[in-house]
Amino acid sequence: MNIEKLKIIAREARINVVKMIYEAGSGHPGGSLSCIEILVALYFVEMNINPKEPNNPERDRFVLSKGHAAPALYAVLSKRGYFPEEELLKLRKIGSILQGHPDMKKTPGVDMSSGSLGQGLSVANGMALAGKLDQKDYNVYVLLGDGELEEGQIWEAVMTAAHYKLDNLVVFVDYNRLQIDGNVVEIKSIKNINERFGSFGWGTKTINGHNLPEIFEALKEAKESKTPYVIIANTVKGKGITYMENEVDWHGKAPSSQELDQALAELKD
Repeated sequence: MNIEKLKIIAREARINVVKMIYEAGSGHPGGSLSCIEILVALYFVEMNINPKEPNNPERDRFVLSKGHAAPALYAVLSKRGYFPEEELLKLRKIGSILQGHPDMKKTPGVDMSSGSLGQGLSVANGMALAGKLDQKDYNVYVLLGDGELEEGQIWEAVMTAAHYKLDNLVVFVDYNRLQIDGNVVEIKSIKNINERFGSFGWGTKTINGHNLPEIFEALKEAKESKTPYVIIANTVKGKGITYMENEVDWHGKAPSSQELDQALAELKD
């Protein structure tokens, strides 16, 4: 699939993100919009998956550790064929297969129930280590939030992954520089992320997280690495919608009908 087609999928996924959060009346648009290209690259090109066999033991795994970005994951899963697109507008509704945070028991294609920040990398370590022990050839991919790096459990997991030489583990950090209370550097400094991971023995690379060729080049290097690998993706919170971009207020709220119309107009141009 060429880059232009992937860009169209990303744009359509963004449209669905704002629509579903509007219909739900709640959700997290900012951090969902910042990670779309990463998810599109993984689900449409990189990962060995089959929507018709979502639990195939040979499949690659994905862990959305920043579980509040579930709308982005759902939008991409539906585009990939895991469930009908009309399910998206049932987000957060009673009886829906799409909960406010990913639920592996309800949603086809979700490999880990997440939402409590800091836990995803530890679970991914377990998946990757199990693959080694079972002599399986799958890879495990994780998406962390930058604010999530303030959790101590993350750094225990970073040390553990290096100790067990989990070269089948690739982490993306969605580095949009904002969390619910403001700028991550002002709340608890996480500068020099690549150096911090590198000091534990990880391979590292910093990229533009909205540039698909850069994402694919980083993934290629990650697969050639003999260590766990982290890709620090510089992104824009609320990407694609001018009034949301880099605005912390859009961490967790739904747009009004007027704001939805403006967002859709911008995304459809």
